[in-house]
Amino acid sequence: MDLRTEEIDYLQLAELFKVLGDPTRLRIVQLLLAKEMCVSDIADAMDMGQSAISHQLRVLRQARLVTFRKEGKTAWYSLNDDHVTVLLEQGIEHVSHQ
Repeated sequence: MDLRTEEIDYLQLAELFKVLGDPTRLRIVQLLLAKEMCVSDIADAMDMGQSAISHQLRVLRQARLVTFRKEGKTAWYSLNDDHVTVLLEQGIEHVSHQ
């Protein structure tokens, strides 16, 4: 791998960690570990407004951490793939390790 490719990979990795560096987004990801949810369900679970949750979900979608499907007018969100689960579980294990 040449230096330029390494720089791009590190930049992308830093952006990923920046997205995951927000406690609200981490809580959303943790909720989505359990099941697919719509914005109103996430907002209720987190006691936040739907517009704030929608904004955070947009950031998570842009980082390809979550995906969604439409069912009528409702968008159902889920984790994009198993890599997201592994990232969160490894992070939790790391900070929990004494």
